[in-house]
Amino acid sequence: MRSGLPLLILSLLLVGGCSVRPVLFPDEDYGPDHPVDVSGVPDAVPRDVPPSRHGNPESYRVLGRTYHVLKTARGFRQRGIASWYGMKFHGHRTSSGEIYDMYAMTAAHKTLPLPTWVRVTNLANGRSVVVKVNDRGPFHEGRIIDLSYAAAAKLRMLGRGTAPVEIVALAPDGRESAPAPHRPASPSRPSSAVKGGRYLQAGAFASLLNARSLQRRLQRRYPYPVRIRQEGGLHKVVVGPLEAAAEVDTVSRTLREWGIAAPHLVQ
Repeated sequence: MRSGLPLLILSLLLVGGCSVRPVLFPDEDYGPDHPVDVSGVPDAVPRDVPPSRHGNPESYRVLGRTYHVLKTARGFRQRGIASWYGMKFHGHRTSSGEIYDMYAMTAAHKTLPLPTWVRVTNLANGRSVVVKVNDRGPFHEGRIIDLSYAAAAKLRMLGRGTAPVEIVALAPDGRESAPAPHRPASPSRPSSAVKGGRYLQAGAFASLLNARSLQRRLQRRYPYPVRIRQEGGLHKVVVGPLEAAAEVDTVSRTLREWGIAAPHLVQ
């Protein structure tokens, strides 16, 4: 596990009878001294395997925040910011117990079951790779996945360090995994609001043209989905889901700079 911190912290967490060992280093990671050609490294190949014996507690806590590991990756899809990790962790043990190889097609995710195979698409250039998620992280605010050096190189995001991406979970046959069957909530236990994501209403307009204008501006600037909802004669521009509070603050700050004074969270 990784996170951007000013101090080196080595700690042991015991969660639900399962040990999760976060090794938290400063954010100054780096690649090899000379560029390495990884064009011949094949994508990870999805397999039908049981969950890892390590790294899959029901929940775990890092830096004061609790994360709940998903029971299944079926139908999982997520957009956000990807980063990568390299030499600082090369040869270290991952949360699944495997040794991290920066030249293999792997990744770290906070809540996907270990292992899960996902297709990662760089939304800035359309390039895609398939990686095996075998580690936990990143715990740097606002990032949804940490890619290996090889995966980041193939996505052409090494220089900048981060990129807007879409993650899609894959079935063992390599196709997108279908969502789990829907089970209606019991009448005696009404379903609660969806957890783990925030939706920000960016504006409400009588004019659909104005709503679409704001939608396009936000889509050009951020990797998050932006939708228009028609309610009560108004066209409401909604951004989300936004996983972290910092993402809400970032989008809200931009909207205020654009003269939209009252962005707010909605269901």
